Amino acid sequence: VQLQASGGGLVQPGGSLRLSCAASGFTLDYFAIHWFRQAPGKEREAVSCISSSGSSTTYADSVKGRFTISRDNAENRVFLQMNSLKPEDTAVYYCAADIERRLCSTIGTLAYWGQGTQVTVSS
Repeated sequence: VQLQASGGGLVQPGGSLRLSCAASGFTLDYFAIHWFRQAPGKEREAVSCISSSGSSTTYADSVKGRFTISRDNAENRVFLQMNSLKPEDTAVYYCAADIERRLCSTIGTLAYWGQGTQVTVSS
């Protein structure tokens, strides 16, 4: 039972990346899924969340208008499309399933953390 985050890499400022969070051993259908990030020397930051049905999403102010979260429950995956990337987006990005919540309005218990994928935005 695990989440696997992938899709990170090195990209120039203004570029794009698409992160993927894949579940194995369980189905994501019932859970709100969160993306977090952590830069060196900084606290973990909530980036985005999507409800179990995909009908509701939330974003940190720092990424609004640039990042888009989506999910494909048939594929058991959640995606984070990141456009207009900035150097300050550099971090390790993690996905996590909230096993107590279908919605993103509050956080219950975040379980099944993925191992993280490195995103580096640099020229």
